[in-house]
Amino acid sequence: MNWIKPDWPLPAHVHAATTLRGGGVSSGGYASLNPAGHVGDDPQHVQSNRRIIKQMLKLPAEPVWLQQVHGIEVVKADRVRAVAEADASFTDQAGTVCAVLSADCLPVLFCGDDGAVVAAAHAGWRGLRAGIIEQTLSAMHCREVSVWLGPAIGPQHFEVGDEVRTAFVGDKPKAAQAFKDRGSGKWLADIYQLARLQLAELGVERIYGGEYCTVTDAPRFYSYRRDGAATGRMASLIWRD
Repeated sequence: MNWIKPDWPLPAHVHAATTLRGGGVSSGGYASLNPAGHVGDDPQHVQSNRRIIKQMLKLPAEPVWLQQVHGIEVVKADRVRAVAEADASFTDQAGTVCAVLSADCLPVLFCGDDGAVVAAAHAGWRGLRAGIIEQTLSAMHCREVSVWLGPAIGPQHFEVGDEVRTAFVGDKPKAAQAFKDRGSGKWLADIYQLARLQLAELGVERIYGGEYCTVTDAPRFYSYRRDGAATGRMASLIWRD
């Protein structure tokens, strides 16, 4: 199967998936199911891959693709008429597909308590630190939310500098537990744990996923840190009937 079905107890009318890298038409570093149009891949291949994904997942509509900028902008997906510059989208409308692209950054999927509202967010460390999770939850206006953390760089491979650790720990001392000292001003960061800490602080108790590593699992996942700029992206998607 060329996609992951999250291990996440969703309402029957809500669906979610993350695509894997196999089963598409792209070649080279983009091989093969790359749906990202901003990474240097052949545009015709990208469009073909998007059609494959739509058919493979039986999507009710074309996903609402975003121009992701590592920020905290959240848009209502069913109101987007052109590619929006944002790092998250949400919808309360049936048949609208929220989507984010990633290759090491953390995709976060959200489902409101009764499945009336769903959302998808792209959380690199910059967006995570700036508040993309908090902004997405705020936009959803749900009393209770469950969350799934999709494939991202694992804690044994996400090496960062002092400036990244300081950005998180400066006003959130608990974040220190998500960093392991490697010496010489280098740290191993656990982006999953950082997200879980933020979610817990925001009152989210039902958190799933977070067991992947895009860097070590080359057959299934694209990884910018492993392969450099000439690589594709996975799509993480959520929608409701």
